[in-house]
Amino acid sequence: MKLGYVTICWGTTAHFGMGIVGHPVGVTNIKDLVYVTNGSIPAAARDLAQAGYQGFEMFDGDLLSYADRQAELRALLAETGLQIAGVYTGANLIYPDILPEELWKIDRVCALAAEFGCENLVVGAGARRSTGTVDADYDLLGAGLDAVMDVAAQHGLAAHYHPHLTTMVESAAELDKIMARSKINFCPDIAHLAAAGADPVQAVRKYADRITYIHLKDYAPDPFAFLPLGRGTVDIAGVVAVLDAHGYSGWVTIELDIYDGPAIEGAQISKAYLEAL
Repeated sequence: MKLGYVTICWGTTAHFGMGIVGHPVGVTNIKDLVYVTNGSIPAAARDLAQAGYQGFEMFDGDLLSYADRQAELRALLAETGLQIAGVYTGANLIYPDILPEELWKIDRVCALAAEFGCENLVVGAGARRSTGTVDADYDLLGAGLDAVMDVAAQHGLAAHYHPHLTTMVESAAELDKIMARSKINFCPDIAHLAAAGADPVQAVRKYADRITYIHLKDYAPDPFAFLPLGRGTVDIAGVVAVLDAHGYSGWVTIELDIYDGPAIEGAQISKAYLEAL
């Protein structure tokens, strides 16, 4: 297994809160709706290299910010010795009128990611309608995820679906619905699954043959918090045991949405916990 970390925590402060924002142009232009971190990608990469990680996952907006200055990102990767483990993007995928715009954005992201040797696209998707989710929405989402998979494959990337709180795939039953309707790989976020009432170990075991990239983080229900590994209630050891049993050899990427302290400290805590396993 190769160990990576998501750059979201760099930029997390008392003022900003969670270390990620959306691009404001995306409010009126779907094709520009991307995630952007508050913090510094170079600072994150240097900290992660110091902490002993092998790579990092970045958000689509952060990657696209290097579109016209690729030499800077190449120099950073060379300096730190890190790889780009994955790129994260998001989309609604249930509204046919805007689907081409969303796929255009994802195509652009994948094309640039491939330039840097990135092999994994992670997509969080599935809009919840104001009128409520209907079963047909899962058919639309499934078809949209298959389209994302095809776009990623054209650039040599494997696409992975990431269930997430606030989307239409939170619970175990909702996960089953979409996994039956799409061929896309599964990127579990074990803390989000636990927060939605699912059993992360059971979910990973059930879909182990579709997991080639995974997000690990811990979670505590009261007070609600996402935490470094070993600091919450998620059965991390059980998840890792399932991965071992299935001969998993891909990236294990730790994603911590927010950390109340230096970001490198959270990364070091999680790495130490995994090493202790």
